[in-house]
Amino acid sequence: MNDMLYGAVALAHAGETLQLMPQRALWLPQRGVLAVADVHFGKAAAFRSHGIPVPSGTTAHNLAVLDALLAASGASHLMFLGDFLHAKRGRAAATLQALQDWRWRHHRIRMTLVRGNHDRHAGDPPAAMGMDCVEEPATEGPFLFCHHPGHVDPGPGQLAVAGHLHPAFTLAQRRDRLRLPCYLLRKQELILPAFGDFTGGYDVTRSAGDRIFVVTPDAVLAVPP
Repeated sequence: MNDMLYGAVALAHAGETLQLMPQRALWLPQRGVLAVADVHFGKAAAFRSHGIPVPSGTTAHNLAVLDALLAASGASHLMFLGDFLHAKRGRAAATLQALQDWRWRHHRIRMTLVRGNHDRHAGDPPAAMGMDCVEEPATEGPFLFCHHPGHVDPGPGQLAVAGHLHPAFTLAQRRDRLRLPCYLLRKQELILPAFGDFTGGYDVTRSAGDRIFVVTPDAVLAVPP
């Protein structure tokens, strides 16, 4: 088994495979598409610009994980489902230079940003990064890639893939509680966990028919109904 797929959960839709990765990324092997949501590059830098002491190094770590995913998958297309940059204050010179250097290392890979709410305030990535910046949805076969859940109405056989919520789910057993990021599959929509470090999470409530997959450091696990 490809090490990248170890611990992943495979789903099927319209004759295609979707791999829900422990790295909080979606891999579509038939299309060569790797998708992540809510990276929020520059968030820590934005906080530090306000004098709030938060750890550094989140950009480097996020880029290292993307490096590993791209190398292992051989993806030809990387899609960012909104909130690539966190804020205008996060456009620090060091952050933008790290992103530009990283983009050059992967200059043969097509990259697309489906704009989200933070992108409207932070602005698109620098043009030199050569990234396609589009409005939602971006359509790839039966998949409608978005940032905001519920903003598109999938037709028969289609599946919307979104981010924005930073979904998390709490596992409870008597007095023990464990809160984890999760994938949420609801009707014709798959919501991805936030990819970026230092992004927080929003507790989702399960409705009838929902499927929830929590993310641990080593595996994605289906939560029993």
